[in-house]
Amino acid sequence: MQSVELTKLVEQGIELVGAGDRADLRRRLDQTLRRLKDPSIRVIVVGEFKQGKSKLINALVNAPVCPVDDDIATSVPTVVRHGDSASAAILLPKVDAEPGEEGVLERQPINIEDLAAYVSERGNPGNGKKLVAAEVFLPRKVLAGGLTVIDSPGVGGLGSTHTLTTLTALPTADAMLLVSDASQEYTEPEIRFLRQAMRITPSVIGVVSKTDLYPEWRRVVDLDRGHLAEVAPDIPLFPVSSDLRLEAARLRDAELNTESGFPDLVAHLRNEVVGKAERIQRRSVSQDLLSVTENLRLSLQSELGALEDPEGTPQMIAGLEEAKAQADELRKRSARWQLTLNDGITDLIADMEYDLRDRLRRIQREAETAIDQGDPGPTWPEFSLWLEECAAAAVSDTFVWTSERAQWLAAQVADHFSQDEVALPVLHVADTGDALDPVDEMPTLDDGHIKPMQKVLIGMRGSYGGVLMFGLLTGIFGMALINPLSVGAGLLLGRKAYREDQEARLKRRQGEAKALVRRQVDDVVFQVGKQLKDRLRMVQRTTRDHFTEIADEHHRSLADSVAAAQKAATTFTLEKDRRIREIKAELTRVDALHRAAEVLATESAVVAA
Repeated sequence: MQSVELTKLVEQGIELVGAGDRADLRRRLDQTLRRLKDPSIRVIVVGEFKQGKSKLINALVNAPVCPVDDDIATSVPTVVRHGDSASAAILLPKVDAEPGEEGVLERQPINIEDLAAYVSERGNPGNGKKLVAAEVFLPRKVLAGGLTVIDSPGVGGLGSTHTLTTLTALPTADAMLLVSDASQEYTEPEIRFLRQAMRITPSVIGVVSKTDLYPEWRRVVDLDRGHLAEVAPDIPLFPVSSDLRLEAARLRDAELNTESGFPDLVAHLRNEVVGKAERIQRRSVSQDLLSVTENLRLSLQSELGALEDPEGTPQMIAGLEEAKAQADELRKRSARWQLTLNDGITDLIADMEYDLRDRLRRIQREAETAIDQGDPGPTWPEFSLWLEECAAAAVSDTFVWTSERAQWLAAQVADHFSQDEVALPVLHVADTGDALDPVDEMPTLDDGHIKPMQKVLIGMRGSYGGVLMFGLLTGIFGMALINPLSVGAGLLLGRKAYREDQEARLKRRQGEAKALVRRQVDDVVFQVGKQLKDRLRMVQRTTRDHFTEIADEHHRSLADSVAAAQKAATTFTLEKDRRIREIKAELTRVDALHRAAEVLATESAVVAA
């Protein structure tokens, strides 16, 4: 069923709801209609530094939208989507945002030729312009179905804190393209990132780029397939050449295009990613329509039953009152689902804090062991980078684990509702983009290097006592204060003093390094723990509001049913006949929409199977 037909069904539902006084149901269908009119199937392209991600997107859409050069890296996410004409814009946080508008963005149109000045590391180093993202609109057939391709920043690779920024976008992505060139097989950071990503978005596609540059690319592809099979057996892998694809488009050479490997990748995106998203969309629309029609039928059938069978009205009202009382229990703070949610969030916060501290404590012990085994001074910049990467990986793992637990908790809360299937809220706990922003960089450490003159002074300080002591001792035998024996003793003691000073300075640097590591770990625990707690409180509020809305809808439907049945019991005969005809006509329309929604749900289940 096409999007146009789905839109018509939702519009029919809005028309039916508009005839009554159900603003809550109208709100739900309005949200459904907005999702249908603005389909966005997000595919995020990730990978290590300089793996050909930007050129892959350019070849996919056959346009130089993402800046590409040997010394240019992407510093800002670039979103490429369908548009009637080629255009570009940048997204910035709203200036002077009012309370409650912290996440509102401002869109500023720019010339598409100037895009590199905003999204590349050369034009915008370290994202100094504080851009959230850039958007590019292109009239391309491959994007017409709602496909949106996102070029993620590659600065620093997957082993740095940029991993957090990349993981941020995954909860809202429909699929992920992991790009690695054909120069070597998957590295350990790539596999680690892949395992994390699989826990957030199960739809992952592997891409081996630059096959035209490396004659041994087939061997690398076979090795990569083996690595992917260890992570998940059903991850597809596509070897491609972006240069061949662009050259084939320029020459209009179909054979060269096939050789580039892109037709298989495009077919997979169209059939599996876009097709799967459409199936999920159809299923979501059918759930909304079924829920709305069930709520409408409840009040209409109650009123119709009271009009056609006045004798049975008291029993029917009593049954409705009992169901209404049960629904009213779901709305109270003491409801079981509320207790499950509150207890679950409390346990989750405690488990999250333990998990984060445990991961960082292991990193701290490993860092202190490495410090004890050598001099941390000369290698401190590399050591600081390693500690930063380990902390970022630990934070990523904790956020992903917390996201999984939050989804599980939402499912536990949903079990308290009697409906056959209750939609779960959309939770973004794995949003880690700014988790480490408040954490200061590692302070510098003395590298332990001393100048030659300082070495001489240290040696002279130690040798002075030796020369004086042995000079006085040999003076008993008539020798001068400065003699070969006293000078030799001074040299030996001076060398010993220098070694002792060197060991003392090493111990001092090791102690300072350990103190800096502990301070950095404590800072990460403090800042990240606070942000995780805030996100979990947000999860609690989102889940509570979501299920409260469901409980309110059900309670409103039962209350309307009771009121309609009571009103029908006092209706006069002439008005009763007219009202029966109206209700039957309304029920006919509601039943028709309900059957269409059931057919839609059945089709979605069959296609998914």
